Amino acid sequence: MAVNQLLRVPMYMSRTDLFCRLGGLMSTKKYASSIVKDESAKDLRTKVVDDVLVVTLDLQNAKVNSLNVSMTSEMKSILQELEINSAITSAVVISGKPGCFIAGADISMLEKCRTLEEASKISREGQDFFHQIGNSRKPIVAAINGVCLGGGFELAMACHYRIATTSRATKLGTPEVLLGLLPGAGGTVRLSELSNVATALDLCLTGKHVSADRAKKIGLVDLLVNPLGPGLAPNEENTMQYLEKIAIEVAKDIASEKLKVNRGSKSLMDKVLKASMGVDFIRNRIFKTAQKQVLKLSNGLYPAPLKIIDVIRTGIEKGTSAGYEAESKAFGELAMTPESKGLISLFRGQTECRKNRFGHPKSEVKTVGVLGAGLMGSGIAQVSVNNGYQVFIKDTSIKGLARGLEQIQKGLDVQVKRKRISVMECNQIISKLKPTLDYKKFQNADIVIEAVFEDLKVKHAVISELESIVPSHCIIATNTSAIPIKNIAEVSSRPENLIGMHYFSPVDKMQLLEIITHPKTSKETTAKAVAVGLKQGKVVITVNDGPGFYTTRILSTILYEGIRLMQEGVEPTELDNLTKLFGFPVGAATLFDEVGIDVGAHIAFDLAKAFGERFSGGNLNLLQDLVLAGFLGRKSGKGIFIYDGTKGKGSRPVNMDFLTIVKEKYSLVSKGANTTEDLTIRMVARFVNEAVLCLEEGILDNPLEGDIGAVFGLGFPPFSGGPFRWVDHYTASKLVENMKSYADLYGIAFKPAQTLVDMAKDSSKKFYPNAGSSKL
Repeated sequence: MAVNQLLRVPMYMSRTDLFCRLGGLMSTKKYASSIVKDESAKDLRTKVVDDVLVVTLDLQNAKVNSLNVSMTSEMKSILQELEINSAITSAVVISGKPGCFIAGADISMLEKCRTLEEASKISREGQDFFHQIGNSRKPIVAAINGVCLGGGFELAMACHYRIATTSRATKLGTPEVLLGLLPGAGGTVRLSELSNVATALDLCLTGKHVSADRAKKIGLVDLLVNPLGPGLAPNEENTMQYLEKIAIEVAKDIASEKLKVNRGSKSLMDKVLKASMGVDFIRNRIFKTAQKQVLKLSNGLYPAPLKIIDVIRTGIEKGTSAGYEAESKAFGELAMTPESKGLISLFRGQTECRKNRFGHPKSEVKTVGVLGAGLMGSGIAQVSVNNGYQVFIKDTSIKGLARGLEQIQKGLDVQVKRKRISVMECNQIISKLKPTLDYKKFQNADIVIEAVFEDLKVKHAVISELESIVPSHCIIATNTSAIPIKNIAEVSSRPENLIGMHYFSPVDKMQLLEIITHPKTSKETTAKAVAVGLKQGKVVITVNDGPGFYTTRILSTILYEGIRLMQEGVEPTELDNLTKLFGFPVGAATLFDEVGIDVGAHIAFDLAKAFGERFSGGNLNLLQDLVLAGFLGRKSGKGIFIYDGTKGKGSRPVNMDFLTIVKEKYSLVSKGANTTEDLTIRMVARFVNEAVLCLEEGILDNPLEGDIGAVFGLGFPPFSGGPFRWVDHYTASKLVENMKSYADLYGIAFKPAQTLVDMAKDSSKKFYPNAGSSKL
């Protein structure tokens, strides 16, 4: 086997759409000392079946199980008595929650820590708890159905045998890296022992979830169980009863030595990997390659993946005891980093934005109309029909409808290919989608989302046409990125039913939905729109009306400052590097091409008209000249860069004609503040300052939604927690000092918001004054 096959180590992914649900802090009563079914126990239930102790995890007042102090305390008591009770020969650990074994550890325990020693102690206690399971003289079987993640997966790995249903809901993984952490209860060591170093690196560095089938192939699950069982009706209760029955039989067989647990190398690759760990050259190559890939993909901005590599390597080279010690130490260090605090804050915010803060609507939306079968309209229709809505999609031509339906079908085919849905489910979903060229199909719609051309006159015509057809209760939602909703509502006969729903492209992949209310939007309309967005699977922020709303307004500032930098001689590739090195996934120049220079120009002039000189930056006439030259960005094949369809490893070529236009007509001499740090902060400061101004002006309701919108909609670095959390860490005083120096050179565009000025004077003022608590 070639050495390069061994070097196929995973790449670290910083995507935030993989966040797992870890659950919240719950209180329990102490478990009784005797192993019998005890109704007073809140989180754990026990019973004895044929000398097998069955422990059912069922965290009270929670949809999912999470490991917290009280649950682990109860479990320890059970383990202690399991050891001394001669009437019990083995045990089974199973969940009482539908679709969830254990979703992870309770992160509020970590949020209370103020020192790395406190965080390391949590890790060591977790390791000790799972050692108690692993060292039990009596076999303990984990019976897994549904999500088994983080600390829940570490618990399952500590058990002597793992059974998992092949249900699509069953997923195993270690997502701690997505919170800036690493598996802290022995996971880094046990993954390598149960499978191999490649698997350990893959799961720990990516945070991805694997199916039960995949887990079986890589040695993390011992036995697969059909979730239906022979002759059983397909429901969760039957699945759990059948799983429990199988687990009890397995536990009995292991205890009686009828079943021997033998985990030799599963494949030739496993054998080669295990043998190669003893060869210095190969081992060094594997870990150095992993480190190189991490640095390439994360720009070294995320400390957790590098720590993960070091800890796994320590366990391989120095043994399990050293591995456990390195793990707990690294866990404590990572828990205190601003990156971890930012990611945990983001997770909390994401959880909050999956709730409807406007309450439950009085009536349910069942039928959705989508007007326009273009890229956005088809995406909106796809996430609607995919999540249970009856959807009517209208376009002006059969050709347009066909193109939209093809896009939706491709999206569903991808889900089938990735085994997220079956062919039958795909057909059932598509049967709920009804294409039409006729408005009459909207007569029974509960909401119509229009995704027509971004032009006020077109929007007005559409609103008038719709209101003559749709029922009186129907909400009309306009998908717009910048046009004030109150302007669109001027022609509406029932403005209380009109609202903005700003989706992000591609709709089926981007998590954020920005809902915009105007002064006459009713609370019921808002509640319904949020409910629709949540059912579509979106993270929803709700903002008040204004030019550019929130996301478009703050994004525009960084792009306009980027134009000025290019006028000052910063090369487009260098501009991209500046923003990516700060942590944005896409460079500023590339983003302009992705948005579309014609779209950017249209928005730029509207915002400049609304906000005046404060929105100054690059010369907007440059954008007009680019549009006249046909340089519209990616969609036209040329913009700031050239898009010729070729795929290469190098940077995309710069459009030299673009550079010629800049140099001949719009070249500027830099006035200063042109170090690498200053060039970056000039863009970031304007972005952040505009976010703060949106909060001051009431566009935003709170900093949390501002952070979520910036990260999930615009790619503001996830590890920062968002622009408001970034200010708390960077400090308002430093930001204001920088902005004032830039304002001396470049004018009012860098005038800091009054909130920032006030915070700079009083260091105790923060956007998140209670950062670290479990409540945001």
